[in-house]
Amino acid sequence: MVDQSELAWRLLSWCHGAQLCYTPMLHAQVFICNTNYRKENLYCEVCPEDWPLIVQFCVNDPEVFVQAALLAQDYCDAIDLNPGCPQMIAKRGHYGAFLQDEWDLLQRIILLAHKKLSVPVTCKIHVFPEIDKTVRYAQMLEKAGCQLLTVHGRTKEQKGPLSGTASWECIKAVRKAVAIPVFANGNVQSLQDVERCIQDTGVQGVMSAEGNLHNPALFEGRSPAVWELAEEYLDIVWEHPCPMSYVWAHLFKLWHHTLQVHQQLREELAKVKTLEGIAAMSQELKIRFQEEISRQEGAKPAGDLPFHWICQPYVWPGPREGSKEKAGGRSKRALEEEECGMKVLSKNKQKQQLRNPHKTFDPSLKPKYAKCDQCGNPKGNRCVFSLCRGCCKRQASKVTADCPGHGLLFKTKLEKSLAWKGTQPERQEPQTATPRTPGGFSEVMSSALD
Repeated sequence: MVDQSELAWRLLSWCHGAQLCYTPMLHAQVFICNTNYRKENLYCEVCPEDWPLIVQFCVNDPEVFVQAALLAQDYCDAIDLNPGCPQMIAKRGHYGAFLQDEWDLLQRIILLAHKKLSVPVTCKIHVFPEIDKTVRYAQMLEKAGCQLLTVHGRTKEQKGPLSGTASWECIKAVRKAVAIPVFANGNVQSLQDVERCIQDTGVQGVMSAEGNLHNPALFEGRSPAVWELAEEYLDIVWEHPCPMSYVWAHLFKLWHHTLQVHQQLREELAKVKTLEGIAAMSQELKIRFQEEISRQEGAKPAGDLPFHWICQPYVWPGPREGSKEKAGGRSKRALEEEECGMKVLSKNKQKQQLRNPHKTFDPSLKPKYAKCDQCGNPKGNRCVFSLCRGCCKRQASKVTADCPGHGLLFKTKLEKSLAWKGTQPERQEPQTATPRTPGGFSEVMSSALD
């Protein structure tokens, strides 16, 4: 889960029945190049309770995956390649589930990692619409060296309002076809779902993502009051800090059903900028709903779900009835664009329009930009080379020219530098330094060793 399974959340999950946790999906190239990224996501501190742990990477290059894994393998029990992320960021970066048709590349990544690493290599995948193809996909990964396979029973197109039901039948077929352990993922919102999934598919373990975010006590078979887990999570964050964006995301998930009933509280919670403020807001929500509980003592909840202050799963609403046939298997973005044409905006777009009443989401009204001749990015309107700023900078530096449109003055600065040098008196040649006598540091080290 991107930015959602940090150390604090993993510790909360450990306390409530989880037996294995994964890090957030980490970008392998950034993990190699950025020391702070490694420190924030894995090297922050050694925590004995955070075990066993699998570090999960997204990547599309065998060498990069191995380099990142070598840096991580001493801090975990296994390394996971995630060719299963279906999000738009994975499509833009060409990794995750958008590699699932590139079997040769995935095979090379796992083969090299299996050869070079001292810990097991695992994978998490989405299924194909065809069970037979999914089975062959799993067998290919097993043959390449994958030692544990997690199968999400949905295709990469099944997400958001189009999530639908995960195919346990497909997971069962994979489990029968491979000799390595298989974990199931999908349709898991309670402990009863976990037990039923193991019974129906024969898998060795069950993974939960969305279910865990809405109810970290899922594996205990409990649905506690949301403030109970919110307070416990905040206590852990005090001891093991994480970015505020993670804290907000978790609390909005925990309080989701309450914030649907009392929408004004969502705005109040969003305005809080500090951990102290969030803790105070959570305490205020607790008091407010304890009073509401006392007033409703003996009442029954309306609808199929329990009271909104109880941890409970979130079920994605399906596409609108009127657009089901038109929607077919199209993406969430395509559905949003259709809604935009119908003058029905998402909540996020409505907020943007409140901040800027003149903002439009009609693609036909978006400004058209002329493209850079070299890279295709928007070019500068006043660029003398008709390029974007990056390409213009390289070109102007190469030919020593100015581009006033981009504020680049290579020629002017060179002329000023030459003019300044012409006005300076001639300098005497400095005396050459005498060579140092041999010895120095090596001599000191030799004497110390003696």
